[in-house]
Amino acid sequence: MKQADLFNIKGHVAIVTGAASGLGLAYAEVMAENGATVVMADLNPATLEEHVARLKAAGCKVEGAVVDVSDTDALRDAIDGAAKRHGRLDYLFANAGISAGPGTLLTPDGAIDKFDVKAYQRAIDINQTATLMAIRFAVPHMKRQKSGSIVITASIAGIQAEPICGYGYVASKAAVINIARQAAVELAPFNIRVNSIAPGPFLTNIGDGRLKKQPEVVKLFADMVPLGRVANTNEIKGLALLLASPAGSYITGTVIPIDGGATCVSTRGNYSAAIQHDGSNL
Repeated sequence: MKQADLFNIKGHVAIVTGAASGLGLAYAEVMAENGATVVMADLNPATLEEHVARLKAAGCKVEGAVVDVSDTDALRDAIDGAAKRHGRLDYLFANAGISAGPGTLLTPDGAIDKFDVKAYQRAIDINQTATLMAIRFAVPHMKRQKSGSIVITASIAGIQAEPICGYGYVASKAAVINIARQAAVELAPFNIRVNSIAPGPFLTNIGDGRLKKQPEVVKLFADMVPLGRVANTNEIKGLALLLASPAGSYITGTVIPIDGGATCVSTRGNYSAAIQHDGSNL
């Protein structure tokens, strides 16, 4: 099979949640730039409109849907609407997610006996439950056509201990990895593949955009990574296209780290020693 055929997604339909920024925007861009019709779902109407207009001006087939993924009815309507308008649904990128606040390495308030329970529950609602519901609503459309690819944004914090992250974040990201595994087994007879991407540190808006606003935090994360840097969101596009396209036709039930090697080594000493435990340097 030629390269052009391996990664051919032209004429297919994708929906991406959390698509107005960060990794979600990268997913939407790579799908649209390679010929798919992309429904970009996000909570932020102004930013969403800006990126939809930009991609349309570049000749891409995209449309926006203002959706709070924690609103189950709105999420169902967005997914059903995309499938109805376009006659099919080939790809779901269940990406929308939030931080649960900093972990104990950034502030003592992140410790297990002090963390914000409301922030924890909000992270579970958005990162875990809304992801599961997005899959639930996408699956009937994919079953009818006996094909589909579902990609969940997990995290290396769902694979290993990451005390820099809050409890709600690590708990929800670990959960969605196993949701993807279980769904992959159930949906394999329908030729529906389900995989998780586990990013390491990327320059995104999660955690109030800390990685964009504070150079000292960028260094903190870069010290965790053997490649010695934080990733640009464009660097996730190749993996996203692989998992969606015919090139990934035998990949299902996996969790794939994209982390500059962070899960290969233990570098806790590099950054824990650099932090004042009261968080005053952040």
